[in-house]
Amino acid sequence: MASGDFEDDAEATVTMEEYIESMDAEELEADLVLGGDEGDECTYPKGYMKRQAIFSCITCTPEGNAGVCTACCLTCHDGHELLELWTKRNFRCDCGNSKFGTLACKLLPGKDLENSENSYNHNFKGLYCSCDKPYPDPNGEEHGEMIQCCICEDWFHEEHLAPKPSDGVSSQIPRDEEGVPVYEDFICQNCSPVCSFLTLYPEKLWVAAKVDSNGSANACADTTESNQTPTASEPVQPENSTEAEKSVLRGCSEKLADSEPFPAPGCAIATGLTSCPEFEKKPLFVTKNWRNMLCKCEKCLEMYSERKVSYLLDAEDTIAEYENKAKEKRTEKLEKQEGEALDHFNNLDHVTKVELSHGIKDFKEGFRSLLESVGTSRAITSEDVEEMFSKLKNKRKRME
Repeated sequence: MASGDFEDDAEATVTMEEYIESMDAEELEADLVLGGDEGDECTYPKGYMKRQAIFSCITCTPEGNAGVCTACCLTCHDGHELLELWTKRNFRCDCGNSKFGTLACKLLPGKDLENSENSYNHNFKGLYCSCDKPYPDPNGEEHGEMIQCCICEDWFHEEHLAPKPSDGVSSQIPRDEEGVPVYEDFICQNCSPVCSFLTLYPEKLWVAAKVDSNGSANACADTTESNQTPTASEPVQPENSTEAEKSVLRGCSEKLADSEPFPAPGCAIATGLTSCPEFEKKPLFVTKNWRNMLCKCEKCLEMYSERKVSYLLDAEDTIAEYENKAKEKRTEKLEKQEGEALDHFNNLDHVTKVELSHGIKDFKEGFRSLLESVGTSRAITSEDVEEMFSKLKNKRKRME
């Protein structure tokens, strides 16, 4: 046997602990993507959900103008060519509507002909980035990881973030000394004009390269608490604001108070909001907790609504909150499973309980014997496991 054969065996060998950890990691990753959705019911009755996992069925809608929920993906489109789109905001399941021709939703037939508020982009065709290519690229071109714009929710390659190299706009993702990204959200060059109002805040709100080592905003050196009562020229600060967040809002007032009057008492950005400054299209990277620092005065709320970005003020819109809820659902599910198993055991009669306890004890002893017999000289094979269960079966027969 060649030495390479041993290397191949070694690469295919994993410990029981490693296997269990990998399975748990895969289950957790799936739960995070699906938001804890078990896929039992179509989400259509819930309307336009703030955020949910969406799939595009290329078999049924090759033009990429429809999306389906997890349950419909599993039940109505089993065996079809499906694209996993991760999550989409303000989306309602399309399965079985007019875009699917004669195919009716098996879980919930009789839906509206169309969901007019749904938004679709080239992701639904399996294309991404400004290069309009699939991921992974079948031509074998490697572009590394992709990052998602928090506004349009398209995905981009790092080298394609800037409109074109000659523009002199850096497309470098801000990272710390160890190469770890130091931003919370990314806004692509096409969506940055919609968020041009961010330039009216101090740079430390949206220039990720300016954040501190913890990834938090650090707008000014003076972060001491103030006992002064807010005046009409001071920004309204959100409840439970951190000192860093408060300092950003104070900085907004200090930056612009001398140049332009406030349109309304307490506004954090001194501008009429009817026209934001001329803004060059470029990628933006915003810092940790930047949404908490956005002004919430009446004029700004109107501006967010006009620009269709009011969701930026909703904590449930963020991926972080979506994943936190998924983790909570996963914990509840595991606790429920443990409770059901214990209830089932407690409902067994005494004889069955004793037999089950002896069976568990015999399995533990048999497995321990297997590990001791194999040692560290080789990996456990399927034949070893079959032999162990055969011995357990024979032992049980002798006891009957």
